[in-house]
Amino acid sequence: MFWLNFIFKLIKTLHSKEEPHNIALGFALGSIIGLTPLLSLHNLLVFCIILVLNVSIPAAFFGIFCFGCFAYFFDPQFHSLGYYLLVEVEALQPVWTYLYNIPIAPLTKFYNTVVLGSLVAALVAFFPVYWIFKQLVRLYKSKMADKVDKFKIMQIIKGNKIFQMYQKIRLQ
Repeated sequence: MFWLNFIFKLIKTLHSKEEPHNIALGFALGSIIGLTPLLSLHNLLVFCIILVLNVSIPAAFFGIFCFGCFAYFFDPQFHSLGYYLLVEVEALQPVWTYLYNIPIAPLTKFYNTVVLGSLVAALVAFFPVYWIFKQLVRLYKSKMADKVDKFKIMQIIKGNKIFQMYQKIRLQ
């Protein structure tokens, strides 16, 4: 039921009057959490930003899911980038030493090559992900939303008595 609820919330979000900006920003913020290892302090910060800002929470969870599914395939590249930044760029050595000596900074796990590399990659990809998803949401709302509603599967799902009962129970 979780996945069914998740899919319908995403479709409902895409069909809502919510601005494409808010949907895309939620997706882009979710991409940061999805690309980086889950148990990091920066992910808690990003999650708090998602809750505080007026962004689409279903889109954020969709971004976490989408990027989390393939992030592990890029771990070797994230490791290489993190290793490069931590070890090979000697100009950054004083920065890493200073950060390590600040009481809360080690909780970010920046000293882990995969965490640092994936965070840098996620931050670099943030604006392109935001812009692309915003364009996709605009395209979907303008050209595809009506066609998706006419799909036989959508009519079957919306006409299904179990789904209608589920919707009534959920709304109460």
